[in-house]
Amino acid sequence: MRSGLVSCIGAGLCLFCTEWLSRQSMGMSNPWFIAPMGASAVLLFAVPASPLAQPWAIIGGNIVAAFIGVTIAAQVSNLGIAVGLSVALSIGAMFYLRCLHPPGGAVALCAALGGPTVAKLGYGFVIWPVAINSGLLLLGALMFNNLAKRRYPHQSLAPTNPHLTADPLPQARQAVIAADLDAALDSYRELLDVSKEDLKEVLMNAENRMQHRRLAGIRCQDIMSRDVVSVTAEMTIHEVWQRLKHHTIKTLPVTTVDRQLLGIISLHDFFVTSDLSKTGLVARFEGGQTVVSIMTKSPCTARPEQSIADLATLFSDRGMHHLPVVNDVNIVVGMISQSDFVAALFAELNHTRLTM
Repeated sequence: MRSGLVSCIGAGLCLFCTEWLSRQSMGMSNPWFIAPMGASAVLLFAVPASPLAQPWAIIGGNIVAAFIGVTIAAQVSNLGIAVGLSVALSIGAMFYLRCLHPPGGAVALCAALGGPTVAKLGYGFVIWPVAINSGLLLLGALMFNNLAKRRYPHQSLAPTNPHLTADPLPQARQAVIAADLDAALDSYRELLDVSKEDLKEVLMNAENRMQHRRLAGIRCQDIMSRDVVSVTAEMTIHEVWQRLKHHTIKTLPVTTVDRQLLGIISLHDFFVTSDLSKTGLVARFEGGQTVVSIMTKSPCTARPEQSIADLATLFSDRGMHHLPVVNDVNIVVGMISQSDFVAALFAELNHTRLTM
């Protein structure tokens, strides 16, 4: 409902502004506004994610169609043939130039049916009103859609690899690949009004929701370690190093004496905050530097009652290795590692197989 209301307001305001600007410049002597602009507005404001509503589609599609319509009208005297040729050639040209825009067919029709008025304007009709009105509508769509927090021009939200490598994220490695989508789309033998990137995003979203549903019954409190080794902010990093070594673990929560979470410290923190030289590391150990100077503050946390499905993205895509589990008053009650998470998934997989 909200999206529909936003679309109505946006289309109405931008068509009003476009019409007013056109009338101020052209007066009433020429066709300063043509009906297909209304159809373009429907796409730009009602379905801005559609490939048919993108900037090149409206500008390229309308201009190409207007050019073809004017040309055919000047060369073909039979009105029926001129109309058919204008629309057919416009569709072919828009396909070839990858700027398919349905109102472009109506633009070509207007040019072919324009009679003496369009004939007088000639190719000026392509510039005004078609190109300029299309540009004004596009400018309005860019401003309004972005003010309304819509992605326009539409771009798929491709997740980035935190390791800055070319590998896809773990969740995407067994997902639908581009070749699968190409084959599926080709099997329809018709143009579907959705981009391959958007389709993949929708499929991955649906898969994530399915996994959330399947894992909803497993809580963090079911898999977390409860006997948590921790350190305080006042301890030296040498003491922390010895504790990590003694317990053969890689991450420790940093807490107050009453176990309030302040941060976490991991092997990673020892190196990213140093100059990576042996001398630099030794100086830090011998200088009595404390935990607070290198720990990660405000870390991601989990809640005991939280479903482990919520942790999948943190562990797989964001590269987390350990998550402190805290209660309502930020007291550390457990820790969950990638190993805990993988073990839970493996147990759930075995249970699913046994019950099938």
